[in-house]
This record gives sequence, structure tokens and C-alpha cells, in this order.
Amino acid sequence: MPSESIVGSAVPATTAATAATSGAAGDALGSRMLQPGLDTSHHVVLYLDAISVSFDGFKALNALSLTVDVGELRCIIGPNGAGKTTMMDVITGKTRPDSGSAFFGQTLDLTRMSEPQIATAGIGRKFQKPTVFEQHSVFENLELAMSGPRSPWATLLARLDSASRDLIAATLERIRLARHADRPAGLLSHGQKQWLEIGMLLIQQPRLLLLDEPVAGMTDEETERTAELFLSLAGEHSLVVVEHDMAFIGALGGKVTVLHEGAVLAEGALDAVQADPRVIEVYLGR
Repeated sequence: MPSESIVGSAVPATTAATAATSGAAGDALGSRMLQPGLDTSHHVVLYLDAISVSFDGFKALNALSLTVDVGELRCIIGPNGAGKTTMMDVITGKTRPDSGSAFFGQTLDLTRMSEPQIATAGIGRKFQKPTVFEQHSVFENLELAMSGPRSPWATLLARLDSASRDLIAATLERIRLARHADRPAGLLSHGQKQWLEIGMLLIQQPRLLLLDEPVAGMTDEETERTAELFLSLAGEHSLVVVEHDMAFIGALGGKVTVLHEGAVLAEGALDAVQADPRVIEVYLGR
């Protein structure tokens, strides 16, 4: 939990801007400067404490508390209506909690920040359905994602500096789309579009990635490659993955959090939560 001296303090968006990236492609993706205002000295990137959210009498979140460590890859599972989407809505500022606190690092109070401020501070979110600019090339999609609040036309006419080109090239390699750089995004497979959208988030250099059912609709090979991608990102980024595919979660390893009725039901390694009678009853034994 954040100390009392920082609870309730909000940090302006201008102090949470992403640090500029320079150097070779390896440095572009392999090193990070701490963003001003983001204090992860306690090695925790996300704190949720007693978060409750109600919609017309229905309690979507019920005193939900959890923490995510810096560089951790955390999987979230649970039946429909467990509160997974609402939790991500709270983290990204789309939904304001009725009570409780949500902090990004030690100092950034997410409940007092707007959605753009939260995104600028270093939290990226990917929804289940990929959203890319289908008429533009894969390279152009990454360029548009990196360019900030400019029109697509102005962005595409602008000249990229060498550091930006290095970052795009490194991202293309990481998401395994380097040989498709000039291909229109609309011609990619479903899985490739998912990777491209992940790349569009990575190009913004987030500290925390929220990924909603990222392998839904993928082939087995695409699912395997996605697991490899996520494992390569852990450590450089913190990832929160909401997923129903137990084989995929097993491939990721690490801690699994089970939500039920808006609260944490169980937490631990996948084998442990799969053996929990409460989990079997409400989710895995459907």
C-alpha cells in the first residue's frame, strides 16, 4: 500500500510524460528511464485497495484488492461477470470507483486522473478485438501509434528521425512482423493484427500493459508465439493478462488471480488455483 503521505496526491499529466528514447534498436526496447512522477521504489507498479463499483445496484467490484509487481506477468481469470473488465476500466480511468484507492506506482492516484493522463503516464490497454488502421501499412500503423496527438496525414508526411526508425524496426522484430512492414494491415491474419496492436502499444513504451483475451480466435501456432512474446516482455514491462485459455495461461506461468463476484477468490500458481475447490465450483468445473 502507498504510504499515507502520498495517498490522495495527484500528479499532473505533464510530469508523467514518457521519457524520450534514443540509441540503437536494442537499447530502444531493452532499457527504460523512469518516468517523472512514477515511483516504483517499492517494486510494485499497481495497487488496488478495497475497490468497489456498483451499476444500478449490481456490485461489479466488491472491495477488490490486489497488487502487481514491477516486471510481473499476472494472469486474471474468472467467469463472466466476475469483474475483470470493470477492474481494467478502473485502472484506465474509464470507470470511477465508488470507494477504494488505485495507484500507479507509489504516487499516481488513478482515481484522480483522466483516461489520457493515465495513458500518458504509462498504462496501455488492449481490448479483445484488434483495432488497427487497415488501409495503412504495418510500419505506418506503428508510426501513427508513436506520433501522439497529430492527424494521420500530418504524421505520415513527417520525417522520422533515426531513433524513431530504430524503435519501429525493433518493435517489428519483436512482434514478428518485420517482413510484413510494407503490407496493408487489413491483409494480416487475425493473430498478426493482434500482434500489431500490441506493437502499437509497445511503441508508446508503457510500464503496464493490460491485455484482454489476447489469444481469442488465434490458431494454435499464433497462440504459442503470443506466449513467447509475452514472456519476452515480462521484466521490461508489467503485464496483466485476462484470459480464458488455460493452456495459454499455463504456458505463461507465474501468478494467477481468480476473480469471482467482484473480489479475489484465489491466487497462486495455476496448478494450485485449479485444485482449489472454490475455483472448481465457480469457474473451472463448469
